[in-house]
Amino acid sequence: MDIGIGLLAAGIVGALVGAIVAYAWRFSEHRQVAAPPEPSPLIPAGADAVLSVLSSSAVVLDASEEVVRASAPAVALGIVRDGRVRDEEILSLVRQVRRDGHAREVDLDLQPRRGATAHVHVRVGTLTSRLTLVLAQDQTRERRVEAIRRDFVANVSHELKTPVGAIGLLAEAVSEAKDDPDAVARFSARMQSESERLTRLVQQIIDLARLQNDQVSDDASVVKVDELVSEACEHSATEAESKQIEIARDIQPGLLVHGDRGQLYAAVSNLVENAVAYSPEGSRVAVTATLVDSSVKITVADHGIGIPEQEIERIFERFYRVDPARARATGGTGLGLSIVKHVAASNNGTVEVWSEPGAGSTFTLVLPEHRLEIEEETA
Repeated sequence: MDIGIGLLAAGIVGALVGAIVAYAWRFSEHRQVAAPPEPSPLIPAGADAVLSVLSSSAVVLDASEEVVRASAPAVALGIVRDGRVRDEEILSLVRQVRRDGHAREVDLDLQPRRGATAHVHVRVGTLTSRLTLVLAQDQTRERRVEAIRRDFVANVSHELKTPVGAIGLLAEAVSEAKDDPDAVARFSARMQSESERLTRLVQQIIDLARLQNDQVSDDASVVKVDELVSEACEHSATEAESKQIEIARDIQPGLLVHGDRGQLYAAVSNLVENAVAYSPEGSRVAVTATLVDSSVKITVADHGIGIPEQEIERIFERFYRVDPARARATGGTGLGLSIVKHVAASNNGTVEVWSEPGAGSTFTLVLPEHRLEIEEETA
């Protein structure tokens, strides 16, 4: 009896041990097979998707000011260097935002590793309880455009005052000299000259305003280069005759370009007009048009005063004049070459310049050749 009870107890104990061993083996197997739980993402999924499409440079900082994420533009602007935000003013904003939770913004001038100073608008705000978001919008181009606009308005105002004021004074002089026919005739001639200068200035301002975006005109068509150059030369024929300047033309026949005829005429006529205005009496202005490597080159060369090398980079700026006194004497507005540059860009072309003081200047308008056979094959 005692033996039976002992065997029964031993069986129960063995069964319990076996069950415990089996459970332990299954639990160990389960832990080996099951993947460890993934940590929750530091940046919320929705916020990460928004940051990826923002046009602004974005930087996300954690509580220790370590960079959790930085967009490529943020690195290019110099906001993040070697994995950290280096600008103390931005870090100061980050600390203030983390302290009270209120978003802050500031305009800064940053120095990228390459390139000129960048003007940026920085806004700092809270992303989560642990993360701070820095957004930076590069406003360098907008600042530059605004500065150009201000300069343009100031220059236009100044340039308009000269002929308007002159006309007013001449009108007063005519009124006072009404009993002197010779004086009236002299003052009237000067009034007409100032009026023409004012008209030319206003027209060039209008032309320049239309060309600001350097976009291809909706009025583009096939233009015959020989006719274009002939008309541009005729425009300056009277002035050239008064100074005994010969305008020599050498135009390769059959050249065609595709562009806005009015714009192209304005560009070529400005080049010829400048060449005549800045050439000495009795000299020669050469106008040629040739085909070089599928490009039509319209070249205007003179033997005038020339342009110093250090000035060449600036001659296409609005209202810039190499010799302001001479420009006023010739009625120049300082807008002609700027118009030429924009016309070239708007018609898929470029402008080339060679000049030497005392030897003269050569300006070349380079435009893509237009071939009728290509047009016919396409049709």
